[in-house]
Amino acid sequence: MSKKINFLILLSLVLICLFAGTPYDALAPGETINTGDTAWMLVSSAFVLLMTPGLAFFYGGMVTKKSIISTMLQSFVALGVISVLWVVVGFSLAFGESLGGFVGNPATFFAFKGVSLRPNPEFSENIPFLLFALFQLKFAIITPALITGSFAERIRFRSYILFMVLFSIFIYAPLAHMTWHPEGLLRQMGVLDFAGGTVVHMSAGIAALAGAIYLGKRKERIEKPANIPFVILGTGLLWFGWFGFNSGSALGANTDAVIAFANTNLASATSMLTWIFLERFQNRKMSALGACIGAIVGLVAITPAAGFVSLGASIFIGFVASIVSNFAIRLNKKSEIDDTLDVFPSHGVGGIVGMILTAVLAEDVGLIYGETTTFINHVIALVLVAVFTFVGSYALYKITDVLLSMRVREDQEFRGLDASQHGEYLEEEY
Repeated sequence: MSKKINFLILLSLVLICLFAGTPYDALAPGETINTGDTAWMLVSSAFVLLMTPGLAFFYGGMVTKKSIISTMLQSFVALGVISVLWVVVGFSLAFGESLGGFVGNPATFFAFKGVSLRPNPEFSENIPFLLFALFQLKFAIITPALITGSFAERIRFRSYILFMVLFSIFIYAPLAHMTWHPEGLLRQMGVLDFAGGTVVHMSAGIAALAGAIYLGKRKERIEKPANIPFVILGTGLLWFGWFGFNSGSALGANTDAVIAFANTNLASATSMLTWIFLERFQNRKMSALGACIGAIVGLVAITPAAGFVSLGASIFIGFVASIVSNFAIRLNKKSEIDDTLDVFPSHGVGGIVGMILTAVLAEDVGLIYGETTTFINHVIALVLVAVFTFVGSYALYKITDVLLSMRVREDQEFRGLDASQHGEYLEEEY
């Protein structure tokens, strides 16, 4: 029965969507949408979707050869799992009628009920509400995929799928609601998160830290990337997709999108250069891997600030984030915590740096403008999000482990996850 449960659950969700879902509600006579904004958001949504396959290449190139396929699939499978979950209940939990500012009512948009082609003024007046929901879906997809780098090479695939579902329901959706819903707790506090520095990267990084601690160290802690060209390709796809990630969060083809576009590129470029020059400063070679990690750290750090800061501030954010994350990664390598692909030092620390510097540099409301309210609220929010995500994620790892043992056996880890979890492998490895 246990081998059939996954299929039966999927069948149940399919039937729920079939009978509970409603036809798309077309525009009323005389009702219009902004076609330019809609076109841009369609493109942005596609850009963000591309980031998850990009992440698969980025992570896949950094592990050992015997676990490349499994690592890449852990990212890729999120496209399927989260897409279905989002339609059934995820979107409603994130953007449904607010329950105390903490989470949305799961019944509000259950099975995409009421998610129509008409704009919803509460979220965007210019684009179809369905498009807004699909754009947000792409953020929900990549967040659990980011976590996988922390426990790469030692987790059972089925267990990971279960954890991904639980994390999306109990951690991601509440954070998205609190941060982006008009009545969300953090939104009401005045917390600024333009495109997901807190919701996506901080949450993923902190959940990754909890996962690395819970699952423990690999039997063989090998730091030898299998395929650097994969890492470079993944970085390029992520950088490209990030323009949709950040600029798309303006929810239209407007000046905020242009600002976010420019800031995104400059922060990443500065962070990449800072990383490789820092390597040289530390008497190490300028590495391709370092350049790629630096670029990603810059993208992470600018995400919460993308639409709120100047060009000079974005360059500064990329510079600072690169130095701080570089230091954090070096500490991680010396610690007993085996965060395989440095998810917490990159995404967690990068997101924290971005969140703090947003409160410092945001135009008109930042600390440098003499305003203290935003900074104080960001510090409070940082603590709340960190505690909520770490404790909640650790509990979900424990629950998952009880239901489906998470860690592979020692012999399976030695064989590699490609063979032990999927019966597949790279030819050159055998």
